Amino acid sequence: MTTPDASAPTESTKVSRWSPSLADFLFVSLIIWLFLAGPNGWLALLSDGDTGWHIRVGDWIRENGTVPRTDLFSFSKPGAPWFAWEWLAELLFSYLHSWAGLKGVVLFCGMLIPAYLLILFRHMLWRGSTTLLGLAMILLISGSSAIHYLARPHLFTLLFLSISLWILDADLRRPTRRVWWLVPLTLLWANLHGGFLALVACVCAVAAGQLLSGNKAVALRYSGLAAACLAISVVNPYGIQLHIHIAQYLRSDWIKNVVDEFQSPRFRSESMFYYEILLLAGAAACAGLARKGRWSDVLLILMWAHLSLGAVRHVPVFLLVAAPRIAAEFSDWWRAFVDSTTRRSIARTFDELSSDLYARFSRNSAWVFLPVALLVVLDKPIAWPRQFPEKRFPISLIEENLPSIAGRRVLASDEWGDYLLYRFPVTQRVFFDGRSDFFGPEIGQDYIALMNGTADWAAIMDKYHFESALLPVAWPLHAHLKKDGNWRVVASDKEAVLLIRKDLIVAGIAPAVASPTQDLSSKEFGAVGLMKHAVSAETTREKQR
Repeated sequence: MTTPDASAPTESTKVSRWSPSLADFLFVSLIIWLFLAGPNGWLALLSDGDTGWHIRVGDWIRENGTVPRTDLFSFSKPGAPWFAWEWLAELLFSYLHSWAGLKGVVLFCGMLIPAYLLILFRHMLWRGSTTLLGLAMILLISGSSAIHYLARPHLFTLLFLSISLWILDADLRRPTRRVWWLVPLTLLWANLHGGFLALVACVCAVAAGQLLSGNKAVALRYSGLAAACLAISVVNPYGIQLHIHIAQYLRSDWIKNVVDEFQSPRFRSESMFYYEILLLAGAAACAGLARKGRWSDVLLILMWAHLSLGAVRHVPVFLLVAAPRIAAEFSDWWRAFVDSTTRRSIARTFDELSSDLYARFSRNSAWVFLPVALLVVLDKPIAWPRQFPEKRFPISLIEENLPSIAGRRVLASDEWGDYLLYRFPVTQRVFFDGRSDFFGPEIGQDYIALMNGTADWAAIMDKYHFESALLPVAWPLHAHLKKDGNWRVVASDKEAVLLIRKDLIVAGIAPAVASPTQDLSSKEFGAVGLMKHAVSAETTREKQR
């Protein structure tokens, strides 16, 4: 059994490029499955508060015409050196937010996800996967990676890496100058997200595999490509300092011990079960690839399998790298099995169906952009997010108690700190937010001590001069503060407790003044309206005094 050669289209195929294909429908199906039919819809992309401060960094860059080099957001480490290492993505988020509010951000990020999955699927078919196996693997990969589908700059890495690996595979099959387009791609990538190093690592693995296979000239070619990609990545606002910072970040024992995405996968969820299936499939594929002398493929699978077992953040990258190799290897085994069956067997029937679908799935048409255009212009009946999800952020409690929170030295969780930076641009400073690489172990340990309510909590509270505390109910600290005579509960609900220092109440700060909820999708909260909001917040504080 042979796979149709998609590299040599017939005249009828060329004409049909202007008609919709099944690959176009796959793209639409992924959008429906991920965002329109799911229980949380587009709001799921805002489950991580980091999106908020990414938008505000982009606002700052637009207003100041440069990238920040010192901290913008904290009162615990004010003015300390800081790298906005995803500055270009943040600038893009700011423009999208000023154009259409949170809809603009989630729509753009939401389109990156089915785009990379579609490219990955097409790559699997190109390498020789059967159509039905490729579809099954896309479902497993999407299910395994769903927890990483967030409106954050790392989505650029998933998209760019899916493109880059296909270009690399095509060059291994037939070397052309096209592979050097990876160099300017790395230049763009390095200013969008630090994941550009994944490409450098993959090219190095391919070079090492070619050396093991005895192809010294090919190994030298890819070594030069890796060096060129790494060299061009220095062209960013921070130069080589960006690379030093990333290296320190990846080597930090504190980060590895306390940040969830750097923890090993916990095989207790449905998504990790799918990952486990593909991990075992990768191990099986490696055995077959090794027998064929495909050492570049073996090294790529083993390298990213190792990294994904060490940190759950690498799971989507492992799946992206391994999937085309797993699918092609398993498809070869399937075809060998089908060849041994009778013409009327069920296996041969499925194989013929898969072959019939191949041509319809192995191309895309211009119609693939139609659903994107429709989503851009449609506001109803789609439930576009106007604010972050209330299930994860205490939005109502914050809106009802603005004088106790806005512009104050608030103790909050890192996720809620991210949201406060978004909700109160310019005026708000936080103790801790999602930039764990910036705060480091010194302030990070204080944060963890407060979170756990350890014995020295009172000394740490005094150290940072907190004025109010917006705490998750699960934190033991709020029970200590309730017993302490210096704090008073202002408001609470099932998820959060808001407390304020009693001496501030005596000084005349109203503990719970309701304020009408403002539309968080309004352009007033974009870069253009930041100064207006800052003046309004300052007027509020003057009235309180």
